[in-house]
Amino acid sequence: MIAMQETGSPSATFAKYSDKIRANKKETKHMQGKMLGATLPGNSTVAFKEYDIPTPGHGQVLVKTKCTTICGSDIRCIYREHVGKGPEGYQGVIAGHEPCGIIAEEGPGLRRFKKGDRVIIYHISGCGVCHDCRQGFMISCSSPLRAAYGWQRDGGMAEYILCDEKDLVALPDQLTYADGAQVACGFGTVYEAIEKIGVSGNDAVLVVGLGPVGLAALMLCKAMGANKLIGIEMQPSRIELAKKLGLADHVFTPSEENVRQVKEVTGGFGVEKAIDCSASDPGRATAVRATRQWGKIAFVGEGGTVHFNPSPDMLHDQKTIYGSWVTSIWKMEDLVERLVRWSIHPEDLVTHRFPLDKADEAYALMASGACGKVAVCFDEELK
Repeated sequence: MIAMQETGSPSATFAKYSDKIRANKKETKHMQGKMLGATLPGNSTVAFKEYDIPTPGHGQVLVKTKCTTICGSDIRCIYREHVGKGPEGYQGVIAGHEPCGIIAEEGPGLRRFKKGDRVIIYHISGCGVCHDCRQGFMISCSSPLRAAYGWQRDGGMAEYILCDEKDLVALPDQLTYADGAQVACGFGTVYEAIEKIGVSGNDAVLVVGLGPVGLAALMLCKAMGANKLIGIEMQPSRIELAKKLGLADHVFTPSEENVRQVKEVTGGFGVEKAIDCSASDPGRATAVRATRQWGKIAFVGEGGTVHFNPSPDMLHDQKTIYGSWVTSIWKMEDLVERLVRWSIHPEDLVTHRFPLDKADEAYALMASGACGKVAVCFDEELK
């Protein structure tokens, strides 16, 4: 007969394993207290309110906000009035969909990120299992679970932001938080468009509309080797910023002469690639008409209309127009790697920084257009 090994009483065994679990368990102390947050009532003002600091659940993190930049879509759809529907419908949450910061607290079940990691937040949280989400395009998620930070769930205009781990992109040490905040939307958006039309050293590029997204387009196209960069813009401060940063060889003010001017500086041919960031009817038509035979055009600017004559303006010259909306999270990860490789900094486009309690001034300035990129900053980013 084989002797049974003595295991002790069930209560003793339970106590032993309970002690082991407690020893191995990571102790988590949740942050307590209140934080200030900014919302957008829709009447060209900013409202401030105190919120409880949120506690991360399973697969979530609490990010200490370092920088949140203001997007033109916030002005177009939320700040002046609430005009967005569906994916652009604003639900009265804490604003700010271009946030970047550092993980301050971990929820259970994390797989990659941890406390202390510097992160960019991809600004749409999708369901994660639909066809578009599985390609990384949470922007195109059609599930009722889809929620954009700063639109349908709390965003970055607060000291802390609650995020799902799946929505995070690692921020390299070589990039600042103000760099990362712009990758969260603007730079990611235009990088997607540039990839679609394939900008290289073979190309002269026209960018119509030199707001922050248009300026980002010039900065990235220059880094990718475009041999001639042309801009069209009406705001003097933005023209001056493009020239100061050496982002354009020529900048023209909007007029009926723009197509002629662009062809004149490209040997009479027009550009190989054009990107419209203006969302204006004449601006889009100029982008199409100033592009040479077999050229490619990307429409990035939101809203508005466009009128052109398909046969002479596009078909006969075999041109292609691409629509482009934000980007995928994997391409955003590629972009941050390339920003480091190219040694360029999106923060160079930031002309004004404000503390959170002056977010009203930040939004008003951005709405005026008399600026480059405007940022609401915390800690070391508030220069």
